[in-house]
Parts: sequence; structure tokens; C-alpha cells
Amino acid sequence: MQGPVLIFDSGVGGLSVAQSLRQYYPEAALCYTCDNAWLPYGLREDAVLSERIVAVCRAAVEACQPSVLVVACNTASTLALENLRQQLAIPVVGTVPAIKPAAALSQTRHIGLLATKATVGRPYTQRLIDSFASDCIITRVAADALVVEAEAYLAGITPDTHRMQAALAPLWQAVTPSPFQPLSAQLLSADRQALDTVVLGCTHFPLLKPWLVQLAPRPLHWIDSGDAIARRVAQVVDELHSEHPDGRCFTTAPAANLTAGLARYGFKAPQLLSVS
Repeated sequence: MQGPVLIFDSGVGGLSVAQSLRQYYPEAALCYTCDNAWLPYGLREDAVLSERIVAVCRAAVEACQPSVLVVACNTASTLALENLRQQLAIPVVGTVPAIKPAAALSQTRHIGLLATKATVGRPYTQRLIDSFASDCIITRVAADALVVEAEAYLAGITPDTHRMQAALAPLWQAVTPSPFQPLSAQLLSADRQALDTVVLGCTHFPLLKPWLVQLAPRPLHWIDSGDAIARRVAQVVDELHSEHPDGRCFTTAPAANLTAGLARYGFKAPQLLSVS
């Protein structure tokens, strides 16, 4: 009998991955754990944060008895994936920005990377760009404010589009050429170099996709890691059918305000996880 798929994130961003998994594998039981006591991860020192991630994931594995762990967080994946694979007896699937599929899709060879400050600046991200998008212009935008908006949305608060626009302004500058440019430069930018594809490099951001699409000055391709993670889970687990309870959720700090939002994604009211 297979255990459920355990999804881990610092907050509610991993729910976008849960949504992809349920779309591909509706028969699979899911368990969700978020380390909301330490949110946001981007403010923590790497060494201390790596130890924390391992401790929370070990506690969550003990509580859920899963068949696979999905680390649905770019920061956690870059910091702790190898340690988790060494310390856990189950497969561990990580998350990386979807640079490769974005490069395959972009026609203008200009890609936006919308992520947190920690992910935008990590050497791992640069290696992905060098490997899969070396011929592309990459506009990197650190939009940590969108994490706050996504967390608030799951707590029942409508995203603030004014704050979102402020965070997205550097991205829109790459989408639409400036009216103050010479006409020849505008034509070049619009024809060859205008950004046409955006990588949602944080799992929180797909939760805001309806607003992102609405705020964009023109239609864009929006790419996230959910589909790739779902395919990888199927590769490392022999059988996704599970007789374990579906929809269990654990948090590291009280989170009654998230109960309604979690229910929209098929998860029960969160239980408090004991982390040593």
C-alpha cells in the first residue's frame, strides 16, 4: 500500500503544485505541510535554514508516512535537497525555476524571471540560465511582495492590485517598449526583443495568475514548475493510488485563518506539527 504524496513549502505556495498533481493524478492522496512559523524563508541565513527545512520535513514524513516528498519551494530545494535525499528513505522531488520550458517556448528570446530575491540571485538559477537559455535575454524581477499577496489571498483577503503593479513594474518595462525610445528602437524591441514569456519562479505566484494575466499590458506565456513536478512524481513512485487519508495538512504555527483557503484546494483544517 503506497503512502500519500507529501508536499512541503514555507507557506501556501505549494498549493499550486498540489493543484497540478490533482489535475494529473486525481486518485493520489495528498498531504501538505507548510513551515509558516518561519515564513518568509528569504530572510533567514542559509545554514540555519537548511537545518530547519530538514527538521520540518523529517517531522512531516513521520506524521504523514508518505511515498514521496515534493519540496515545492525553490529556496528549500536549492538549500536542502541533497541533505533530504541523504536522510530520508523515500524519493525527494525538488523545484527549480522553469527556465528550460520557457526557453523552448519563447519566440522573441526574451524571458522574464519573476521570483523572490533569494531565487533571482542564486548561482543555481544562473546555472539553469547558462544551460538552457544562454541565447535569451533574461529580465530578472525580485517580487517578494507577491508572496505576501498570495498568503493573504489564501487567508481570504483579495490581492491588492496596486501593490502588485508596483512589484511588477520592472517586468512590464520589458514587455512594452518605452514611448521615449526612438521609433527604430521601439520597432526592434517589439519585433525581436520584447519579453513574451514569464517564468513564475516561486510556487506562490501561480496562485495569483488570474490577477497577473489581468494586469499584464499584453498577452504573455506564463510558465511554472507544476506540470514538470507532477511528471517527475510519476517517474519516482511506482503506484500513485493510495489508501491513505487524503487532504491532511500540517503547519508549524497556528493557522486557523488558512482553513477556508486550504479547503478550496482539497485540504482539511491544519493540524499543528511538532518539530524537534
